[in-house]
Amino acid sequence: MADIQWFPGHMNKARRLMEESLKLVDMVIEIRDARIPYASANPLLDRLINNKPRLIVLSKKDQADPEQTKAWVAYLTKENTSCVAIDSLHDNIKKVIIDDCRKIMAQKIARMKAKGMKPRAIRAMVVGIPNVGKSTLINAIAKKKIAKVANKPGVTQALQWMRLDKDIELLDTPGVLWPKFDDQEVALSLALCKAIKDEVVNMEDIAIFALRKMIAYYPDRLCQQYDLDLKDDLYAMFVQIAQKQKLLKANGEADEERAYRFFVEQIRQDKFGGLTWERVA
Repeated sequence: MADIQWFPGHMNKARRLMEESLKLVDMVIEIRDARIPYASANPLLDRLINNKPRLIVLSKKDQADPEQTKAWVAYLTKENTSCVAIDSLHDNIKKVIIDDCRKIMAQKIARMKAKGMKPRAIRAMVVGIPNVGKSTLINAIAKKKIAKVANKPGVTQALQWMRLDKDIELLDTPGVLWPKFDDQEVALSLALCKAIKDEVVNMEDIAIFALRKMIAYYPDRLCQQYDLDLKDDLYAMFVQIAQKQKLLKANGEADEERAYRFFVEQIRQDKFGGLTWERVA
C-alpha cells in the first residue's frame, strides 16, 4: 500500500492566515466528522489554538452511528472544551451554536461585567479539515448561501467574517490538513470520507480498509447488504461482491477493481446506514 499524502500549497497559506487570525478571536469552533472524530481532528490545531476555549462540533451525525456519536460527545467534552453533534441540514444549527458559544464564554463575560465593562460580541473562529461540513454549517447558520459547498475537499480558500447575531461573530477559514500523515489508518479514514481527493489515493486500499472495519464493527449489515460469506481473505470477499453484483469482465470473471469502487461508493451513499469508523479508546 502506497502512503497517502496530500497537502496542496493553498493549505500552507491558510494555516499561516489561521495562526495570525487566532489573535483576533476569543474561542474556536472546531468542526469534525462524526464518522471519524479522531481522524478528522487536525493535530496542528492543538498547537495553534493553545488554551483558547473550544467548541467541537461533530458534523454529519445523520451519517454516523448514533450510539458511537453519544460516546464520542461524552469523551470529547472536558475542561475548556465542549462538544455537540449536529445534522447541518435538519437541526436548528444557529441556536445550538449560539447557546454553546455563550455557555463556553460565560465566565469571561461575567468577569468583564464585574469590572464594569460592556462585553463586546464574542468572536469565534471556525476551523476544520477539508470536506468536514464547515461551509454547510456556515450556510445553515446564516440561512443563506455564504460559503461555497461541495462534496469534495479544498472548496473554501479564503478567510471570511460573518455576524451570527448581535453577540457573536464568526470567522470562517479554509479547510486545513497537516503536512504528513504518520498514521496511514488516519489517512485512509480521511480518504474514505472524502477529505482527501480520490485522485491521490488507491481505491483498492480504501476498499480493503473499509471492508476490514465493516467486518470488525458492522458484520451483520455487511452480510445483509450482500449476503456474503465472511472470510479471512478480504480479496476473496470482493470477488463475491463482484459476482453477486454482476460486476464482471468481458470474459465473465469477477472485476475486483469495479467491486472496490462500487463498495466505497455504497458506503459514501449511506447504503449501510449510519457508520462510525472509530471507537473511543
